[in-house]
Amino acid sequence: MNLREQILKEHSKRNTAKITKYVGEDPERFKALMRLFFNDEYRVVQRAAWAVGNIGVDHKYLVKPYLKKMTDYLQKPPHDAVKRNVLRIFQFIEIPKNLQGRLVDICFKFLLSKDEPIAIKVFSMTVLANISKKNPDLKNEIKMVIEEMLPFAGPGIRARGKRTLKELNT
Repeated sequence: MNLREQILKEHSKRNTAKITKYVGEDPERFKALMRLFFNDEYRVVQRAAWAVGNIGVDHKYLVKPYLKKMTDYLQKPPHDAVKRNVLRIFQFIEIPKNLQGRLVDICFKFLLSKDEPIAIKVFSMTVLANISKKNPDLKNEIKMVIEEMLPFAGPGIRARGKRTLKELNT
């Protein structure tokens, strides 16, 4: 399969599932997908991000070599799909110590932004809560930000915020 051609065929759940299945657990195919993900072509990046997110959640070991580059990519992503799918992966993996500080800054920025979509904010909450398990000093700051958001938040952010606060209080 030519991944780039397949990615550009259509933007659909079915096509993403086909790409995800094709790449599977194969490190070489995943490497090829990651080259497209880090590409500068807007549509290719957007569509590759969905498959990267699926594979990263299912096969966490495949993303490990790319964690630093993915963290860097969050700072100037070409599309919200990059932020959404990278953060979705980061919810389920142990973040290396050397990336935690930068990721905390990035997630707080996303959480405090009025322009970020709901998924990016809720994934940021979870990533921050996970990092705080190893860095308990962060808990109060995360709680304060979430508590300030809740009165003005929609249902998705309220639900994740309440769950995150409960988790941070245990």
